[in-house]
Amino acid sequence: MGKLVVFVAVVCSAAAAVMLMKRRMKNCGEWEKAMAILKEFEEKCATSVGKLRQVADAMSVEMHAGLASEGGSKLKMLISYVDNLPTGDEQGLFYALDLGGTNFRVMRVQLGGKENRIVKHEVKEVSIPQNVMAGSSSDVLFDFIATALAEFVATEGDDFHLPPGRQRELGFTFSFPVKQLSIASGTLIKWTKGFSIEDVVGQDVVGELTKAMERVDLDVRVAALVNDTVGTLAGGRYNNPDVIAAVILGTGTNAAYVERAHAIPKWHGLLPKSGEMVINMEWGNFHSTHLPVTEYDQNLDAESLNPAEQIYEKMISGMYLGEILRRVLCRMAEEASLFGDYVPQRLKIPFILRTPDMAAMHHDESADLKVVGNKLKDILEVPNSTLKTRKIVVELCDIITSRGAHLSAAGIVGILKKLGIDTLKNGEKHRSVVAVDGALFEHYTKFRNCMEGTIKELLGDAADSIVIELSSDGSGVGAALLAASHSQYLGLDES
Repeated sequence: MGKLVVFVAVVCSAAAAVMLMKRRMKNCGEWEKAMAILKEFEEKCATSVGKLRQVADAMSVEMHAGLASEGGSKLKMLISYVDNLPTGDEQGLFYALDLGGTNFRVMRVQLGGKENRIVKHEVKEVSIPQNVMAGSSSDVLFDFIATALAEFVATEGDDFHLPPGRQRELGFTFSFPVKQLSIASGTLIKWTKGFSIEDVVGQDVVGELTKAMERVDLDVRVAALVNDTVGTLAGGRYNNPDVIAAVILGTGTNAAYVERAHAIPKWHGLLPKSGEMVINMEWGNFHSTHLPVTEYDQNLDAESLNPAEQIYEKMISGMYLGEILRRVLCRMAEEASLFGDYVPQRLKIPFILRTPDMAAMHHDESADLKVVGNKLKDILEVPNSTLKTRKIVVELCDIITSRGAHLSAAGIVGILKKLGIDTLKNGEKHRSVVAVDGALFEHYTKFRNCMEGTIKELLGDAADSIVIELSSDGSGVGAALLAASHSQYLGLDES
């Protein structure tokens, strides 16, 4: 009997050992599979200096094509009609209205010329009700905006001075697709961001706003209609005369720059006196065979609301970086049991991983990557994650962010190349500044550092003459400044 017990115990022990060995072999195999997916992804995201130079060259070529004719390029290269950027000499009281999402902002600034600059400014943010965003009539939206603006104007204090007999002037930042007709007019091409008021499409948005202001007895002239990137460029130029371009790197992305008017073949009007014209590139729609597109990017694009559009934006902007991470993790969970014998259900929810969460994990420097563990637990409901798993997550963050930062850098170098300032000529040194706004650039430190380092690497000796400068929230103030630089009272004595 005793021998039988011993025999059974030995058999059970051996079986347990075999099970343990099989589990270890399975775990080892799954780990190798996870690492293979990681390596494959890293290779497909690779952005060598040579490839980035090709991307920069392609950006410059597409810019030329977009300036030559309408529809000549994936880059729209929209003429903004802004031919006078702020100089710092502007004086007086100016308003701004910034409409680009579920909230809009109204702002007033008192400008004091070169000596006093922005003497005072005030801002108010207003939330737009859902029934107004999707109303049946344009009057509903623009009456709502005009009423809020009138209430704001009514609170104008003694610190703000409008010379007697003058009309208040406003810069209108309208961050939706618009066909610009002049500095102060443009027709809406289509709504985005949850707005769906059909009878506004095809209408002049400045005209709609002006009629609404008249209905509430508000006497304000819209002096400039701009998008947020052009506003950022204006705000940047006001603070620094060396600013030649502006880039938005936030939820979305775009770029605008100052072009020589004679270098715009599709411009058929009289050349502006300044000899310059601001171009709104709409660079999110840039595409090139040199972009390192992966299967995750292709699937994300195919399932998006705008397939085959905004490919560049989907690879570099804050709205999409976290979603790319989610898609790679989902494959690892399904094919390599990254989180154990189950796939977290929340990992299957599109856009559940936001880029700010990704940045927090990427910046985690604790020995046990505690922040990563907490994010996986709080967002994906993974109760326990191993250190090895957390390290894979950080590595994926690094691959995705580095690719986005590298491609952003190549885009900026493409602009500099188009302007002919990407190399030193005859040893001369000029100073050119690119103003950058957006939460991705401002708050994702590893993205920002990687982008700035890559620009230096691509520019070589010319890097010392190019400055990348944060221009936080430049678009709102920029619209007011553009109202000032395109004022009907320009040239008249402000005193």
